[in-house]
Amino acid sequence: MEPCLLIASPQMRDTFFEETVILLWHHDEDGAIGIVVNRPLEHPLSEVLEGPPVHDYPGAWVAWGGPVERSSGTAVLRGEVDDEEGWTLPCRVGITRSEDRLRRAIEEQTELLLCLGYAGWGPGQLDREIEDGSWLYTDVSDQLVFDTPSDKVYERALWTLGLTPSTVLMDPGDA
Repeated sequence: MEPCLLIASPQMRDTFFEETVILLWHHDEDGAIGIVVNRPLEHPLSEVLEGPPVHDYPGAWVAWGGPVERSSGTAVLRGEVDDEEGWTLPCRVGITRSEDRLRRAIEEQTELLLCLGYAGWGPGQLDREIEDGSWLYTDVSDQLVFDTPSDKVYERALWTLGLTPSTVLMDPGDA
């Protein structure tokens, strides 16, 4: 599967993932990894990052990225990231786990979302969850990630598929 936005089925009742949109950047036979992009936290960058002080600015915010390794961060940037520093996805979205790249982005006041934790799936697990009706998916969109208020991302992601929460009936199983 190519990088995409995973959208939780409206019937999903897993408290971790209910009404979430996940930016999935890696998925192969060994598993999948992504970060939740629509669960903001009330912490500014300056409270989250250790080391030299950073300056907060309106284009940067912190979010809960998922239940795995919640003390680590993954930055989603508007723009490209060099191959040795992370991944560049369609629609000018960069992903990095490099603290150096994150600090440069902060210095340049690049629009960014710092996600604490991530969502991960073992081999074949995400494929089974999609087949069972737990997830829908759509193209990566920098507008959804950066320009849409976090409380509207879920509904607008569904809308990209021509759906609303009330028009989707899927059985998410035990996800």
